[in-house]
Amino acid sequence: MGHSSEELLLEYGQTADPNDAKLQQDLTMVRLHAQYLSDIRNMQYCLSLKICDLSGNFLTNIDALECCTSLIKLDLHSNQVKELPDPMFWGSMLNLNLLYLHDNGISTLENVHSLSFCPKLIALTLFNTPLCLKIAYRHIVVNSIFSLKALDYYVISDEEIIEDWRLPEKYKPFTLNFFVDFCPLSGKGTTFQEEMKTVRDIISKINYVLAHHSPVLIIQKWIRGYLIRKILCIAKWQLVLHSKLASAINSLLTLCGT
Repeated sequence: MGHSSEELLLEYGQTADPNDAKLQQDLTMVRLHAQYLSDIRNMQYCLSLKICDLSGNFLTNIDALECCTSLIKLDLHSNQVKELPDPMFWGSMLNLNLLYLHDNGISTLENVHSLSFCPKLIALTLFNTPLCLKIAYRHIVVNSIFSLKALDYYVISDEEIIEDWRLPEKYKPFTLNFFVDFCPLSGKGTTFQEEMKTVRDIISKINYVLAHHSPVLIIQKWIRGYLIRKILCIAKWQLVLHSKLASAINSLLTLCGT
């Protein structure tokens, strides 16, 4: 088992512009899948990192990533992680949207609590962990991380959030309508730009499902539409009245001048 040396990071890392000279602090993507890693201490210098794939290794600790606060996607699946960093670690991840933790040894709900401090976390995987075997696991995770929109291949339905709300079949959780494969395999030659496009596509698919199968969002859209039309209508009548008033004043001034 090895560690993430600077040479290894530069070999498997990319910068936003492939024409730029590779410097560790400028790397925007690192893919170290199945490299027998047990130590990633050198990753603390990857300050510009946005896409990080550390899957299929022997990692137990990821604290070295605390300086990688620009992360958008973090893939840690198939490691030996049992405990996640504290809330301060996740609270500093201001742009993290996708987090893959499946096939790890995570077993406690305290880990879920710490993830709730990650402000923009949209999609999360925790399947094939001891935690997912607990009673009401999904209910607890879904209602602990308020920014979360998808968990373990399924977009979160309104029925999972609002207690005792029974919806028609179209809006039922775990149906095909709510399935989104947000764990696509990235090819070895995938560029940083292609990976970012994949991230945007995943988020777009999740948002599309919610826009069409979340009664709450649908009702909100109707209400916003109604209010906008009402405001526009009022504004239109105000313009008409203003125009008529201006016309009347001009006529009066004309009369006064004659």
